[in-house]
Amino acid sequence: MTDNSSKSKFIERGAYKGKGLAVFTSGGDSQGMNAAVRAVVRMGIYLGCKVYFIKEGYQGMVDGEDNIVEANWSSVSCIIHKGGTIIGSARCQDFRERPGRLKAAKNLVDRGINHLVVIGGDGSLTGADLFRQEWSSLLDELLSSGQITPELREKNKNLQIVGLVGSIDNDFCGTDMTIGTDSALHRIIEAIDAIVSTAYSHQRTFIMEVMGRHCGYLAIVAALTTEADYVFIPESPPPGDWKKRLCDKLEQERAAGQRLNIIIVAEGAIDRNGVAITAEQVKKVVVDNLHQDTRITVLGHVQRGGNPSAFDRVLEGYVMAVIHIGAPACGMNAAVRSFVRNCIYRGDTVIGIHDGLEGLLAGNVKKMAWADVTGWVGQGGAYLGTKRSLPTNKLDQVAKRLTEYGIQALLIIGGFEGYQSGLMFAENRDKYEAFRIPIMVIPSTISNNVPGTEFSLGCDTALNEITEICDRIRQSAQGTKRRVFVIETMGGYCGYLATLAGLAGGADAAYIHEEKFTIKELQEDVYHMAAKMSEGVQRGLILRNEKASDNYNTEFIYRLYSEEGKGLFSARMNILGHMQQGGSPTPFDRNLGTKMAAKAVDWIVCQLKSNMVNGKPNCTDPNTACLLGVLKRQYKCTPLSVLKDETNFDKRIPKEQWWLKLRPLLRILAKHDSAYQEEGMYLTVEEHAQADNLYG
Repeated sequence: MTDNSSKSKFIERGAYKGKGLAVFTSGGDSQGMNAAVRAVVRMGIYLGCKVYFIKEGYQGMVDGEDNIVEANWSSVSCIIHKGGTIIGSARCQDFRERPGRLKAAKNLVDRGINHLVVIGGDGSLTGADLFRQEWSSLLDELLSSGQITPELREKNKNLQIVGLVGSIDNDFCGTDMTIGTDSALHRIIEAIDAIVSTAYSHQRTFIMEVMGRHCGYLAIVAALTTEADYVFIPESPPPGDWKKRLCDKLEQERAAGQRLNIIIVAEGAIDRNGVAITAEQVKKVVVDNLHQDTRITVLGHVQRGGNPSAFDRVLEGYVMAVIHIGAPACGMNAAVRSFVRNCIYRGDTVIGIHDGLEGLLAGNVKKMAWADVTGWVGQGGAYLGTKRSLPTNKLDQVAKRLTEYGIQALLIIGGFEGYQSGLMFAENRDKYEAFRIPIMVIPSTISNNVPGTEFSLGCDTALNEITEICDRIRQSAQGTKRRVFVIETMGGYCGYLATLAGLAGGADAAYIHEEKFTIKELQEDVYHMAAKMSEGVQRGLILRNEKASDNYNTEFIYRLYSEEGKGLFSARMNILGHMQQGGSPTPFDRNLGTKMAAKAVDWIVCQLKSNMVNGKPNCTDPNTACLLGVLKRQYKCTPLSVLKDETNFDKRIPKEQWWLKLRPLLRILAKHDSAYQEEGMYLTVEEHAQADNLYG
């Protein structure tokens, strides 16, 4: 990898040399805390700070001594994938009182620490804010009692604090997602997915109690992404007689042939009178009124998480079609389910086109019913079937089929091929009347290479899968002395997967097509790896995007590390292949697919109402053929014609890719001082090996 212009946007290495910085975790633990600790330590070292761990949270700050220790680069090796917090967390009564905070201030000043990073929940951050407000008076008290000198008082007069919210409940203002929330959703959904099979076998009703005393985020998102039948949350007490509404809904679903029901209850759920709604109470309602076999599962710390059925309606509405074009990706099924049920609920007819454009031309289409998509939300792949075929030279046949089936709107869920197909349809509206319908593209590809969106459906699952596989590969080598793993990821010419998986997995390097590299950079990275190995690091991880270079392929890089690392470390190679597409979609992809499809229905209906001529859609404006993307945390519909100018069709990637700005961060977190020696000061691999043999 080579330097590029984006690196200049980061603060210069060593800019804060000599500053004292400490990181600690406080309150309840949440998954992801260790990853945050790792990033703080390594970024602090990169900036030249003297970085400290404060063990056991505020208690360690008050007690001092061995609870405040200096951290180095190796201190945070191999922790990024671990749950909990390696530096411990504890409730601290002492810090609630001023004498305790005075002791904490003295311990920090003694070590020159006036920059703190606190990772915790509401109580932890509130305590940090109080500490900051009192800091000046605490120093004055230490000075007046002779515990610190005037020089120390002046040097440490300002206390800088940064808070990172670690809470599985996602219950803090100022952030869309707190550290630990996504992992908690994973645990909840894994548990529900496991229970569904047994519930289906025995026609049971399962009541799942999830965490959330004051915040129903976990409950509501879990309900959306697991096809739950009912959900109770504290923020939105159920209206009217919730007991009757619940029983009516469960009865309707059993009458329609549904064999199982899932009810999710947040631990803080209440009714309109503020009275608690508990899992036991819900069970009693179901058993007493419906006599259903009902079980309760309280997930607890494992998380560390009346209208008539539309199925029974027969209404005349629009005829909408949904099709996959491109490779399968997790989240596709969740999107189809959401689209089908939202349309049916409105009274529209939904045509499911199987096996992509080839299926359309072959007449492999089917009217979709409510029950047809039951159980789809948690399934990977694409149940409708998908093909990569483009409509090139077949536009007349496609138009004929759309007319034959009376399709008035088309939703394309797919990758770069889906985007291209939608663009072709829109560009040929003058020639074919059948394409003058609302056309919506939902980008769905693990490569995340479609313009008009920062996140494609399926890429989150792929990243989780790659990260988990890398963790397993490294863990498989426990007990093996010093080993480097060279792993190839998918993505075509797009290096998104390699880069983001490198950040998430703590990779030492990630080679991609967008950032050119030469044999010189490869050789330097081998030297850096050797330096880290000689300092005690046991595992190395190198990622390579499948099309990073025609000549420096994965086999070449593996052989390079194998040859140059002789005597110091061994190397292994893995090509992940289609494992990256994942088994079950992550909560993020389930949620994203569900919401995007629902928004697609609203958009399509709006376009149809605005562009009907003599009872037929007549969409000619570019704004009636759009891609629905996620840009700056907001959903945005962008005309396909606009995106054409933003696309590199030769490499099948957007001309501008936001994640490239993260590349400098990957290198910063992967390297340390010994890896940035002045030119000519590198030790050879042989010299490292000799030093290692000499000093054991």
